[in-house]
Amino acid sequence: MRYFVHISYNGLQYNGWQKQLNVLNIQGVIENALTQIFKVPVFINGCGRTDAQVHASQFFFHMDIEQPWDFDLIFRLNKLLPLNIAVYDIIPMEGLPHARFDAVQRAYDYFLHTYKDPFLNGLSSYYLLENLQWDQMKAAVALLPLYKDYRAFCTSPDKYEHTLCYVRSASLMVDEKGEKMRFQISSNRFLGKMIRIIMGQLLKIGQGTLSVDEFESHLISRKTPALITPAHPQGLYLSKVTYPYLNLPPRVDFSAVLQKHADTNWKAL
Repeated sequence: MRYFVHISYNGLQYNGWQKQLNVLNIQGVIENALTQIFKVPVFINGCGRTDAQVHASQFFFHMDIEQPWDFDLIFRLNKLLPLNIAVYDIIPMEGLPHARFDAVQRAYDYFLHTYKDPFLNGLSSYYLLENLQWDQMKAAVALLPLYKDYRAFCTSPDKYEHTLCYVRSASLMVDEKGEKMRFQISSNRFLGKMIRIIMGQLLKIGQGTLSVDEFESHLISRKTPALITPAHPQGLYLSKVTYPYLNLPPRVDFSAVLQKHADTNWKAL
């Protein structure tokens, strides 16, 4: 029987989702917990491959379990898993749907703060910057849904069959003091480090070292910038995954500090 499992995780201590030898990864930790519970090897497939130190406020994986169980699997998993990984739902699925290949839309949030704050450490990316040109950054963000090929904003474009990404929405918000920023983007797919590269380019625009026209020229020409500077990973969250047959709201908000600002102080640019 195939099951989809709905989880979230704080990725700060992990070298990404994907299982790798000799490094701490989320997939491996979850597989070890499932194997311990069922006493047979259990392998899982995730809905994506988040980078090292990247978070997910919503994430799905699928697993195939032949034997039925007569205990509270969610409770046992949460008891075995570390506090930075949480399981919310285990959903039996008809047929063999795929957690990664069947997803039709993924949404990410990127949080950034411009002053040193110990309570945002690891939850938002810290950049000691002043007087960012928010209007220019907003103009660049507005261009993203107008283009389909993101070859220029990818670390290894040649490893993909194609570099088409159908960005459905992109927005930039800032708090009232201009000290915290939230970038949101949704698409059917994303390329390697694509969001962090875009965010790095937006920061250059905000500092006045890159123009909006230069930013757009890369989208038009599909040529990679001479210098790629991906933004820090700690502020990036996979925040929503949607399937044709499954569209659950996230079970958790962002950290209390971030969410308070998201609810009360953010304003759209």
